[in-house]
Amino acid sequence: MIRRTTDLSAAARAGFDAIIDVRSPSEFAEDHIPGAINLPVLDDAERAEIGAEYVQRSKFLARRHGAAKVARNIAAHLDGALGDRDGSFQPLVYCWRGGQRSGAMVTVMDQVGWPVTVLDGGYMTWRRRVQTTLYGEGRWSVVLLDGGTGSGKTALLDRLAARGVQMLDLEGLAAHRGSLFGAIRDRPQPSQKLFESRLYQALEAIDPTRPVVVEAESSRIGARTVPPALWAAMGRASVIELDAPVAARAAWSARVYADIASDPAAMNAALGRLPPHHSRATVAGWKAMGVEGRTLDLAAALIAEHYDPAYRRMSTRRDRPLLGRIEMAEVSEAELDRAAEAVREALSRLKG
Repeated sequence: MIRRTTDLSAAARAGFDAIIDVRSPSEFAEDHIPGAINLPVLDDAERAEIGAEYVQRSKFLARRHGAAKVARNIAAHLDGALGDRDGSFQPLVYCWRGGQRSGAMVTVMDQVGWPVTVLDGGYMTWRRRVQTTLYGEGRWSVVLLDGGTGSGKTALLDRLAARGVQMLDLEGLAAHRGSLFGAIRDRPQPSQKLFESRLYQALEAIDPTRPVVVEAESSRIGARTVPPALWAAMGRASVIELDAPVAARAAWSARVYADIASDPAAMNAALGRLPPHHSRATVAGWKAMGVEGRTLDLAAALIAEHYDPAYRRMSTRRDRPLLGRIEMAEVSEAELDRAAEAVREALSRLKG
């Protein structure tokens, strides 16, 4: 018997042996339920071909040809990705809206004897769930981790998690380090929808009665936008600020961004995106530093002349309570460990 559900809570999703997305690879790449595997009943080319035939020639022939392709693809999945599954296999299957594509797959799986469940409403049921949370009224107790460029905020988040502090790594979820030089080599950013699905999954694990630390970001992380509910929570958050000398932050930045420093074309492209208020001569000097491999000098110059002035301008516009300021003589592993303890203690006082 084919079961049906609209329950996509974390506990419900965890109860399935697999979540199977039968949409085309491009649909899956744009967004999917976290943890899902893609077993398309029609690939992108087949879907386009059948769609064109349906519109331009014959609806009957399109359905017949489509059914043949779907049958062959399902057979391939049964022999391939699903070939080692025994009779106890309990999958959840979905397509775009819970219609013909998922219907074809679950019909065959039910005949095999697997206790299969189809997601009513398909992927759109998931998408509505994500939108309700991220575009509604967020009730998270956010604390912002702020500080100048190179103060080790991102590295500090992992140390906080290891100490039992709730945190959200927005840059990790967006696959971007949040600056002109933030693109990560060989790791493109997810689509906006996939970013939101990843963010929703992370928020599912958050206890709303406890503070969650989020790195202070602009509303955009690379090409991705922080959804309004979380952005509003960040806007009313209290702040813990890291403070370290320019030289220390430059040394840390040169280390963290060594990948882009080793790629002259990427470095030149990033410097070319600097705002126009920097003179051509200044930008040319910075580009020369990059070409000459003077990474530390370049990092120090950018921090002093570009990032810190922008940080000060932004800080003057903010009206957020300061929960604490952590002074660091250097940005090092030991100092970040000490800072993590200081943040944890500050949060414990907030809770009290």
